[in-house]
Formats: sequence, C-alpha cells, structure tokens
Amino acid sequence: MLDLKLIERDFESAKSKLAKKGVNEALLNELKERFAALKDAKRAFEEKRAQQKSLSKEFGAYKAQGKDISELKEQLDALKSEISTLESSVQEIESGLQELAFAIPNFPDDSVPEGLSEDDNLELKKVLEPKEFSFTPKEHWELAELNGWIDFERGVKLAKSRFALLKSDAAKLERALINFFLDFNAKSGFAEVCPPVLNNSSMLLGTGQLPKFGDDLFKIEGEDLYLIPTAEVPLTNIYNNEILQESELPQLLTAYTPCFRKEAGSAGRDTRGIIRQHQFDKVEMVAIAHPDRSDKIFEMMVQNASDILSALGLPHRLVDLCGGDLGFSAARTIDLEVWLPGQNKYREISSVSNMRDFQARRAKIRFKDGKKNSLVHTLNGSALAVGRTLIAIMENYQNEDGTIDIPEVLKPYMNRNI
Repeated sequence: MLDLKLIERDFESAKSKLAKKGVNEALLNELKERFAALKDAKRAFEEKRAQQKSLSKEFGAYKAQGKDISELKEQLDALKSEISTLESSVQEIESGLQELAFAIPNFPDDSVPEGLSEDDNLELKKVLEPKEFSFTPKEHWELAELNGWIDFERGVKLAKSRFALLKSDAAKLERALINFFLDFNAKSGFAEVCPPVLNNSSMLLGTGQLPKFGDDLFKIEGEDLYLIPTAEVPLTNIYNNEILQESELPQLLTAYTPCFRKEAGSAGRDTRGIIRQHQFDKVEMVAIAHPDRSDKIFEMMVQNASDILSALGLPHRLVDLCGGDLGFSAARTIDLEVWLPGQNKYREISSVSNMRDFQARRAKIRFKDGKKNSLVHTLNGSALAVGRTLIAIMENYQNEDGTIDIPEVLKPYMNRNI
C-alpha cells in the first residue's frame, strides 16, 4: 500500500507516477475527493471539540457560582451528539479511503521504461545462443505424447481443463528440478522453508493479492483460507506485523510449493500443453531487506535465476518491464524469458521484482532503525517455475527421433534414490 500522507502532500506527482502504470484517472480523482472530504470532516470535528471545551469551562464556572446551567447543559448535550456524529463520519471516510488505497498499485521506479504493454518492454541482454536444429523442432506437447511424459486427457478427467498428469521421466525430472533449484538457491544464501500452501485473507492482503485479484484465487468454502498463488505469500508474511532487528536483515528465503491460480482472463491463451495451468510447481526466492540494500539484492536475485538457466544450458534473455506491464505490487520487475525452439520464441520463466515498502506497509513488516521503526523492502522472484523449465528442457534437448536428453547437472538428481 502506498503512503497516503505522501500522496495527499504531493498529489500531482503521485498522479504522474501512477499514470506510468496506466492507473485510471477517475480512481485517483476519487481519492483526491476523499482526501478533501476527510479534511473537511476533521476540521468540523475539531471545531465542535473546541466549542465543547470552551462551553465545558463556562459550565464549570457557572456551576461553581451557583448560576443557572440548564441552557449550557442543553448546548453541551447537543454538541456531544454532533461530535459523536462527526467522529463516526471521520471514521467512515478514513475507512473508505483505506479501502480505496488497497486498490491503488505501487509507484513504478523512475528507471522503469515507459509503455503500455509487453510490446514496450526493454530487452537488457541475451544469455546463451539458441541451438541450431537440423530438423524442425517439436513443441512440448508433441514430445510429451511421443515419450508418454504428460497425460493431458486424464489430467482433465481427474480435475478439469488446465490440469495435467506428469508421468515416467517427466515426473522424475520435475522432482529433480525442484531439488536442483533449492540446492542452487541454498548455495546463494537462501534459507529453505516449507510453508503452508493454505493462507488466510490477511496474508493475501499483505502481499497485494487481495482485494484486487480475488477472482484469480481458489478459496476454501466456509473457511478464511485460500490456496496460495505463489510462495511469495507465505514467505513474505512470515514477518507479518513483526519488528526485526536491523542485524537480522536481509532475510533470504526459498521454498518449493505447488501454486494455484484460476487464470482469470486467460481464456483462449496457451490452451495446449502445460504453459498455463491451474496448478503448477514453483521454487520461489523472497528477500526481506534493508531499504538501502534492496537494489543490490534485486540484482543478485536476477543473476541467481539467470545462473540457474545457464547451468541447465537454456538460452534466455532478461527483459525490463515497462510501466504498463508492471505488476500491481512491483516497483520494478525484470523478467527472465527462456528460449522455446518449438514455439520459436522466448517465453517468461521467472519474474524478479522489488516491491520497495509497498507490501511491508500493508503487512506491517518493520525493522528497528536506531530509535525508530522503519518499513523493510520486500523482493521476490521465481527460481524457477518448474513446469516451464520442464518444457524448456524438452524443447531444447530434443532429438530428431523425439527422444529427450537430460542436462548434465540434473543427472545426479535423476539417479537419486529417495
């Protein structure tokens, strides 16, 4: 959540920054109107309080002198009623302002490129050259059928569309990738956590999924519980409403979890294969950082995700997201897009984001900064989306006969007995 006092103090500057994200001007104008209404309500409240204080003194003096206090008492009773009404009005406007604020996205960093959609994103660099095939490379769903790796029909039968069943070497490769990612992240200083995959609404509010993206969440009927859309939610909220010591920063955390999304608004997109599923596996990185050091940690997290892809021999590129493509909570995001030869294009496999203090303000995550408490910065990123990495391996390591090789770094994991 943004600092409302900052917005009120310099509304035009805030409006300009949010315009970079394509925020509806009507929403901002409504916010401005509520600021004005709150100011007027508070002024009226304080004026009546001042009158009450003055009359109370006069009432006390009259009473001490034995004068008639009946008229003053009537005035004080009327004022008390007015003050109570005004106080309720102030609270109601403040509540509405807070509710509106939860729908306003984070400010983008000044360095974020201008633009309205993914077409305006800025490519920063390419890592590894795509392989030249002597044959026309197949897409992952064709390879899945040839090798008996993914059963799409039975996945739908067991659940519904956008669910799939991994089998044989695909299931083993999925497990190998999870372990490889966690081990790689651990070497980079991330402590492994195994969090609940059901979180309550307060946690989802803290990281920004609620209230705006409630339609994309799977809710448990009759419970204040949701299936998590990403491990960012539980990892970040470990410190919800807590105050850390400065010496405890940064907290670098990683976790494997299944993730669940309704994919609201994605009808007709990526309907074949497992690019866009309702349930998918992901290994997440989260950092709880000192504000002065979050940029360095952001760079480290991007590099870590890139290094994993390089270790797997997967060509990829780094893309700086423009304002219009930036996520709700993010101040800056770099996407890592992996090369898929079957599709002949780069596809997103990780997003690394610095949220600045946006989530920390919502979740009340602070640290002891000398004598005062200050908000931390939160960062998150995939390292990596497991299903999409599986797809990338299938397409980049395919042979002409449809068989699929295994990257060298994964072979020890494929042979591990568990």
